[in-house]
Amino acid sequence: MLLWVGLGNPEPSQARHRHNIGFMALDAIARRHGFGPWRSRFKGLVADGTIAGERILALKPMTYMNLSGDSVQPACAFHRIPPEDLWVFHDELDLAPGKVRVKRGGGVAGHNGLRDIKRALGTPDFWRVRIGIGHPGRKELVTGHVLGNFARTDAPWVEALLDAIAEAAPLLAQRRPEEFMTRVALLTQQAEESSR
Repeated sequence: MLLWVGLGNPEPSQARHRHNIGFMALDAIARRHGFGPWRSRFKGLVADGTIAGERILALKPMTYMNLSGDSVQPACAFHRIPPEDLWVFHDELDLAPGKVRVKRGGGVAGHNGLRDIKRALGTPDFWRVRIGIGHPGRKELVTGHVLGNFARTDAPWVEALLDAIAEAAPLLAQRRPEEFMTRVALLTQQAEESSR
């Protein structure tokens, strides 16, 4: 079993925030792959599914971003999921909008959700699916950018990106992150070209 965690904040008013793209990605995957209904568990919402023959437990912590570890840690403990089987989908300021990178371990680059998961698990050695939201250019603009809604003009690339992540998800389930990144890039490029 793999645990796929999408990071975000639970308030309905925050649903379209850039900070919630982890939730959006998990929702797109669950829809595309016919996961069961979302239900309350582990201070979050969970849904079960199977992708490429691998059982996936999807988790959206409802603890607010800064306390994400309070949801992730009990889910890992209950299902005996080691860090190498934990994949966290989250927004990434340091990537251009629409770009996706996957890496295991490393620093948290100021991301409070990742920092809290690292604290709760006692290790940074889990997978991160970094979803680019771009940087506003100046440090003092970061909070408003991250906690702001995607602009209407962002809708085409956001939708194309979420579709691509959902379609390429079997490669993640097969633990083939490099191929996943390549597939997402190809699908988003095709979507951009067809919309011209």
